[in-house]
Amino acid sequence: MIYSGNLILRLFFFGCFSLQGYGQIYDATRQDPYQKIFVETDDFDDSYLEQLLETLPLVKEDSIHFEILNDLAYYWHTRNLVKALEYTEMGLELTARDSNMLWNGHFQITRGAILLRQEKLDAAEGVLLEAEQKVDEKDLPLLYTQLGYVYERRGQLDRAADFAMKTLEIGEIYNNDWAKGMAYSDLSNLFWKQGKYEDGLKYGLQSLSYFEKREVVDLDYDFTLYIVGNNYLSLGQFDKALEYYLRSIEIGERYGFYNNLSDVYISLVELYAVLNNFSKAEEAGINAIKYAYLLDNAFMLMRSYLSVGELQTKNKNFDAAIENIKRSIEVATPRFGDGFFLGKTYKSLGLAYAGNEQYKEAYAAFSKYDSLNAVVFTAEADERIAQLETQFNVAQKENTIQLQQTRLSQQQSRQNLISLVAGLLFLTLTILLVSFFNNRKKNKLLSNQNREKEFLLKEIHHRVKNNLEIVSSLLALQTAQTSDPTVAHAMKESQNRVFSMSMIHRRLYQKEHLSSIEMKEYLKDLGDHILESFGEKDRIRIMYSMADLHLDVDTAVPIGLIVNELFTNSLKYAFPHSKNGEIYIRLSRETTGVLNLWVKDDGIGLKPQEVAKGTGFGKKLIKLLTRQLDGSMEITTNAGTQYLFRFKMHNSVKGESP
Repeated sequence: MIYSGNLILRLFFFGCFSLQGYGQIYDATRQDPYQKIFVETDDFDDSYLEQLLETLPLVKEDSIHFEILNDLAYYWHTRNLVKALEYTEMGLELTARDSNMLWNGHFQITRGAILLRQEKLDAAEGVLLEAEQKVDEKDLPLLYTQLGYVYERRGQLDRAADFAMKTLEIGEIYNNDWAKGMAYSDLSNLFWKQGKYEDGLKYGLQSLSYFEKREVVDLDYDFTLYIVGNNYLSLGQFDKALEYYLRSIEIGERYGFYNNLSDVYISLVELYAVLNNFSKAEEAGINAIKYAYLLDNAFMLMRSYLSVGELQTKNKNFDAAIENIKRSIEVATPRFGDGFFLGKTYKSLGLAYAGNEQYKEAYAAFSKYDSLNAVVFTAEADERIAQLETQFNVAQKENTIQLQQTRLSQQQSRQNLISLVAGLLFLTLTILLVSFFNNRKKNKLLSNQNREKEFLLKEIHHRVKNNLEIVSSLLALQTAQTSDPTVAHAMKESQNRVFSMSMIHRRLYQKEHLSSIEMKEYLKDLGDHILESFGEKDRIRIMYSMADLHLDVDTAVPIGLIVNELFTNSLKYAFPHSKNGEIYIRLSRETTGVLNLWVKDDGIGLKPQEVAKGTGFGKKLIKLLTRQLDGSMEITTNAGTQYLFRFKMHNSVKGESP
């Protein structure tokens, strides 16, 4: 199993969030208005950066403003390094102007992360060391993680491991699961680079367990899935590797983590090549290059071209392989700091040259690989990491001994409490039993009351429906006694308006839902009634292009009246001289909650200069109802008449739209 129980449920419902909407990241009415992204919530889609940008002008409090701006800058570095740096420089300028050194230090950490990924390792190290003097100790794990990456990129794996240890120590002091997870994640990656895949896998799975305790899916959890997949791949457990890679891709695509996506697709090239699935390997290589370009990251681009070149070598397409691996080396120089991957690139170039029988060039490439490999995998680095691993194991054993001593002490205390607990247990059980029977009586009473209320509510809707139908019948009688055709038409239209409302109340007491109306079925019944009342069922067809959609009564009634007016208008004016025709209707809801109503007929249309027919009451009614729903209306009159309404919904809307 990869995920903990609670996290499985949260991840399972990722797909559902796109239909149900996402939590609001900033709400000024809350006591804590900003829900910190990837700390307090991950309940959003890949538009969260746009949400943060829209939120910034609304925030008045400096600390929250800086926090949102820093999150905006930091998470833009997963998509576009140039834009991320723009927001970071803005934050540095604002915090310096306000003499807020704490937040200035936070922005420097973000700047260091960006410079690191722009291959400016010395500049990244400098700004991170400067930030170390400004931020609180509890904020150092993120800083030390970035410093560890700097030394890892330089090939100084022992120094990188030192910073992982520092991160773990602070995580233990503050009981920070993210820091502990990050430390083990970095160690997993370092052991993988050293070829110690069993240790790498052990630390990677330990890292995931800490991340999953937080129950928040973030950038580093996503990256660790990729690291664990790499260790499984190197151990030859290909199914497990693919499982972790695909999960990492799912998270990366959900939140727009282009850096992680490029990483995973690079590894997938190797995995699919090993499985001889070359078409998928080529597709993965294309995706790796795509995300590297989107991120504008030379490190990712270099490794992407390398993965494609290695695939072509395996396919014995040596000329293309040499070209792509050379391109990888061109991207990597002159300021590329990662001796590990650069050495790997020259090794792959040597293999491609050898396969192409260019042995002189192959020898030169292998010589370059040997020199780079000697710098990265030094005896001192290997010894230091071995020492650190021993420290980790010793620390874990000491923690286990201390934990056992604590448990013994607690056990003695528990024994002293057993007698008291045993004495209270019977009393407690007696009280619970009495409470249980009392609650059963209360629940039964509440159930009866709920049934009575439901019955009364249905009865109210039934009586309202009956009253409206009486009004409709009275209008029908009055219409039959009126000789003036204009008045008769007006009376019939009023009768249909009243009937459209009565249909809603009929549905409310006949269906299970007492507070919402299923609009597709309702509009079909309304359309059939209007066609029948005008005697046009054989000549006019109404086409409904919509999925099931539930709306509350306050929304359904105005929309029903609007549709009634539009249907009536089309039947009266759009199809003269007994012309056959069709009316089309679609009602849908956007993910933002906006309702779209579209009604069109294929009748004769209305010329711009043509004077509107009738009394104009229907047009006024439509405008009033549109304003009531906080909506807008657009009319198109060539090739028939088309109405498009957009309503900003403030009440709850249930169901799905197409």
